[in-house]
Amino acid sequence: MLEVEKPADMKAHVGQQIGTSEWVLVDQAMIDKFAEATGDHQWIHVDVERAKREMPGGKTIAHGYLTLSLLPRLSHNILHIRKRSRGINYGSNKVRFTAPVPAGSRVRLHQTLKNVEDIEGGVRMTFDSQIEVEGSSRPALVAENIGLAFD
Repeated sequence: MLEVEKPADMKAHVGQQIGTSEWVLVDQAMIDKFAEATGDHQWIHVDVERAKREMPGGKTIAHGYLTLSLLPRLSHNILHIRKRSRGINYGSNKVRFTAPVPAGSRVRLHQTLKNVEDIEGGVRMTFDSQIEVEGSSRPALVAENIGLAFD
């Protein structure tokens, strides 16, 4: 894990791979909860029996936005800014869902710090992020995401 004292200290790490998260299990229960929260009940996500018959690999798959929503959870064990009053998800410049995340898969995050810009009271950090599916040759998600960190 990369640990720095304050947000501005991140400038010293531009261009570096920040780290790799721990593995997180994406099981059917997580997929079902996300479907409930978003109202996206498409069968490829929630109908286990139909997926056994009709989906490649015979499993349901996680919603792309579920995979994206794991970024904050996964990044918590990659980076820690000790003297930070708050952090805010600022958005994404680019997001691509490049491979499915079958139910029962484990995923982890790889992040590289692309840029750090000063803002009033803190910094805006741009990361290149990839979410890997254990055993897959292609990442499930490739994104350029942005976070704010305040003193």
